[in-house]
Amino acid sequence: MTDMTTPSDAQAKRNVLVLVGAQAVLGAQMPMIFTIAGLAGQGLAPNACLATLPITCMVVGSMLTATPISAFMQKHGRRAGFVAGAVGGAIGAAVGALGLYVGSFTLFCLGALLSGIYMSAQGFYRFAAADTASDAFRPKAISWVMAGGLLSAVLGPQLVKTTADAMVVPFLGTYLAVIVLNVVGMFLFFGLSIPKPRPPVAGAATGRTRGQMIRTPRIAVAMICATVSYALMNLVMTSSPLAVVGCGFTKGNAADIVTAHVLAMYAPSFFTGHLIARFGTERIVALGLVILASAGAVALTGFELTNFFAAMMLLGLGWNFGFIGATTMLAQEPTAVEKGRLQGLNDLVVFGGVTLASLSSGGLMNCAGGSVQHGWQTVNLAMLPLITLAGAALVWLALRPKETR
Repeated sequence: MTDMTTPSDAQAKRNVLVLVGAQAVLGAQMPMIFTIAGLAGQGLAPNACLATLPITCMVVGSMLTATPISAFMQKHGRRAGFVAGAVGGAIGAAVGALGLYVGSFTLFCLGALLSGIYMSAQGFYRFAAADTASDAFRPKAISWVMAGGLLSAVLGPQLVKTTADAMVVPFLGTYLAVIVLNVVGMFLFFGLSIPKPRPPVAGAATGRTRGQMIRTPRIAVAMICATVSYALMNLVMTSSPLAVVGCGFTKGNAADIVTAHVLAMYAPSFFTGHLIARFGTERIVALGLVILASAGAVALTGFELTNFFAAMMLLGLGWNFGFIGATTMLAQEPTAVEKGRLQGLNDLVVFGGVTLASLSSGGLMNCAGGSVQHGWQTVNLAMLPLITLAGAALVWLALRPKETR
């Protein structure tokens, strides 16, 4: 078995190729679901304020399964965990399709909850890219895997355009396409070559506890910034299709805006790793927060298609710098025995924040005012407190003596 303490970048690059493919094929289901789940939920929900509940259920499913999947991967390896995630995605899409077919909002939400299993597993692609990479290659490996989302950004929304009205029941064809993506995509992982973690030897050091790690300043700040970056992206993206259609534009316009947004999320990944290596993680994370704030400012200036496109592209770019930067900060911290423990804890916290953002999104959008425009403004104004929190955490870390970080 290859020693995980002396990673080969040749092996790491092969693994990156597999993970890029998985991000492209399997990852296409995420923009598909985010584009249509709120619109489908609006038609099924007994109350318009619950329109985005299916997306919230998916994020809750991701949050609840983050720690178990991390522990499963720690015991059985990355490949088994990623295949399990794809199986969960297929089952979730099947249940969601059934919910659409019979007109059951409860079943539709249950399917979304099960889809969270895939969403959780996908979150570990970035950590898997770092497993066999050297310190120098690690930020680039993470960035390149995230760049695989470029293909999913094109494939997913285009599949929505093709399948949304392909059947008598709206969006049913889209969920059937998601099933196919999961079944086909899981075979990619047979090309993955990441050694299973070695079982702990009796009496060997077990590393820091979760409590000790979360009290480490650099880990705490990385988790705060990752959570804020992802939560804000989810808060605004979840409401954007509702806002676009509510302002008089088409579902096709909404899909195009989601495409632009997801492209902006992943296209910078080709150089984010180089920027991190040159300027440091903290500066790139700070830049990401500034760009997220600018996305909210642009959204508040008007309700034309150009405003939606510009705001959502800035939102994607800010997420890229903030989330990849924070992920790199976190990946530099744990020892081999701490890795699974910390990654599961991190994704539990991140998706806990994303859950709250997703749950808030529908209420802010549909129930915070008397119009779609007012609801969209409220969603974007809600970004400010969280951006302030993450910025303050970065300043606090920068002001601490280097040896205590």
